[in-house]
Amino acid sequence: MSDELKTCPQCECPYGYATGTGAYACPECGHEWDPKALQDEETPIVKDANGNVLQNGDTVIVIKNLPVKGASGPIKAGTKVKNIRLAEGDHNIDCKIDGFGAMALKSEFVKKA
Repeated sequence: MSDELKTCPQCECPYGYATGTGAYACPECGHEWDPKALQDEETPIVKDANGNVLQNGDTVIVIKNLPVKGASGPIKAGTKVKNIRLAEGDHNIDCKIDGFGAMALKSEFVKKA
């Protein structure tokens, strides 16, 4: 069994461990995944507000205040968001923002850091 830990693609827990069958499992959310299958998946081409191509794991900066339903205040312009994941749909960036938790953002409101 490998001693290598992998980050969970679902919850971003850094403690994903090998199950011995070639797959990995997350101790926090229970998600199981095959790292080879994740590499084979084609990610959509997503561009930031300046036209730069974004990739999974990039760091971006929010360029305008973004209101959040149910939160006491907006996500402020200039907020740095690390380790983004690209997704399909209208809100094409999945991420975690300190003080807000898991979020989906539109790429038109961020720029690559």
